[in-house]
Amino acid sequence: MAGGKRVAEEPKYESGKLYHISLDRKDVGGIALLPGDPDRVQRIAERFSNAKQLASHREYQSYGGYVGNRYVVAMSTGIGGPSAAIAIEELARLGVKTMIRIGTCGSITSKADVGSLVIADAAVRLDGTTDQYVMKGYPAAASYDITNALVEAARSLKKKFVVGATASSDSFYVGQGRKGFNGYYPDSAASLIRSLQSTNVACFEMEASTLFTLGRIYEIRTGAIFAVIANRTTGGFRVDAGVDDAIDTAVLAIRAGIS
Repeated sequence: MAGGKRVAEEPKYESGKLYHISLDRKDVGGIALLPGDPDRVQRIAERFSNAKQLASHREYQSYGGYVGNRYVVAMSTGIGGPSAAIAIEELARLGVKTMIRIGTCGSITSKADVGSLVIADAAVRLDGTTDQYVMKGYPAAASYDITNALVEAARSLKKKFVVGATASSDSFYVGQGRKGFNGYYPDSAASLIRSLQSTNVACFEMEASTLFTLGRIYEIRTGAIFAVIANRTTGGFRVDAGVDDAIDTAVLAIRAGIS
């Protein structure tokens, strides 16, 4: 019974693999690239040498391989803060010290059109997950060295990008200022984009605040780069726009020296 209680605190399979991501310490190194979408993981792994699939369980698809001489894991986090927090918690338990989100976003600035990139140096915590960890005023900020490495890689590849804050929401529709089903549109949603624009927030997405907050708590270096697939100021939308550019930028940042 006592042993069962201990396992319940950090659930594992009998093999020792952690319950949600189905990985153990030998599967990972110091760096993880974290897309939300499981289908994006294999695309990232195509940039690795000696890539192999590690696991596929729930929303957590993972591959391992090498970028130069650095062993890197690419693993999906699913949509939103709750599933991202599980991924971060379990990777941290296995010894991962650097985590970079490769995601997509909806821009709310004319400076970041569809197909360009946003490198997030901070996040507005519109999520509920981080409230379970820290007080509301606690900052969600990326690590300077990781952000700088992403910027230098984007410049080297001559990609169009902006650096700025993202707003991480737990809701894709109403929580990002879209109308809900049957036109449901509370006052908070109607004014949200205008309020964020007035404070120079660059975009919406759903996981960065969780990554940045937990990274600061656990002394994990974090960064995030997003492909802009929608622009809420112009109404533009293109599936997959800029995703390969975001992947290439993150991989080059690792190749150039992130450890």
